[in-house]
Amino acid sequence: MRPSSIRAKLISHIAPAVIITLAAILPAAADELTLQENAPDRYVVVKGDTLWDISGKFLKHPWKWPEIWNMNKDEIKDPHWIYPGDVIVLDMSSGNPRLRLLGNDANDARRSRDKLNPKVRVTQFDNMSSPPIPTSAIVPFLTQPLVVEESEFLQAPRIAQNADDRVTLTMGDTAYAVGVTGNPGDQWQVFNGGKLLRDPDTKEVLGYEVLYVGDAVTRQVADVSTISITKVARELALGDRLIPKPRMAYPNYVPHIPTRDVEGKIISTVGGVNDAGPYTTVVINRGERDGLELGHVLNAYKAPRPIKAASKAEKGMMTPAERNGYVFIYRVFPKVSYGLALNGTRPLNLLDVVRKP
Repeated sequence: MRPSSIRAKLISHIAPAVIITLAAILPAAADELTLQENAPDRYVVVKGDTLWDISGKFLKHPWKWPEIWNMNKDEIKDPHWIYPGDVIVLDMSSGNPRLRLLGNDANDARRSRDKLNPKVRVTQFDNMSSPPIPTSAIVPFLTQPLVVEESEFLQAPRIAQNADDRVTLTMGDTAYAVGVTGNPGDQWQVFNGGKLLRDPDTKEVLGYEVLYVGDAVTRQVADVSTISITKVARELALGDRLIPKPRMAYPNYVPHIPTRDVEGKIISTVGGVNDAGPYTTVVINRGERDGLELGHVLNAYKAPRPIKAASKAEKGMMTPAERNGYVFIYRVFPKVSYGLALNGTRPLNLLDVVRKP
């Protein structure tokens, strides 16, 4: 496989539409829309609110916000239509909870302008509208780290020498790489070897997680090409690999549950933290081949733990698996997925279980 084929998969984002009805978007769930006991009659949106946050003020299951907004498949393409200052009203006139948007003149004009001027949105992170989930928590991980086959990674272009024979490189350094194709001006992300991700039950190798260490740009293409280091995120050294820099895009993260039963485990946390609190990224041992896709929501459960046995009869007894929040899937590879920990009452840990709600 050519090195240029090793890319993070990102999805384009299409501009907004209006609100109507939700028929065949989400699979039927076991329970209806359930309101929080202290759900307000109305709520004024403030800067920093996400659609998950807003719906969580009304719903016990925040991932059901497309339903309470009564959205259909076309309108769900761009949920970014709520702005600070908008007033959200809980409407029970139909017998089912629905949210209505009162808005204000300035925001209504902005929404109208967006409808008249549809466009592909590549970077949505500085937009004033309320995103589905906290963008600041996922932006660093939309293109890195990267999960690839180890053999593919070892075929990627390699930094082979520094201009002044030092082992490590800093921003602005000139370096020499082998295996580079393309043209001067091409941009690269630099990765070093990370770790094998294994299924804790089957021991299958699920992928090779490589660590992002910086950026580079091609200056001259030859058998030994000249590159310049344009960014250093952590120690960057000889032997690190170059992968084409992907175009940053903001995928359409509309929460929904998987169409088939999925159960997996947390096998890693990005950054290596032991306790994954709110907005921490976790890696689970399920991916595209298991039916996972962007926006899927999974329940998270504390892994059963052995009790302190007081007798021989109690040996081997385990605590029950107790639900502890959600994992919102925002990046999917063939065999693993990255998800954001949300609404946890306790931190998530390695081997905690995730499954379809």
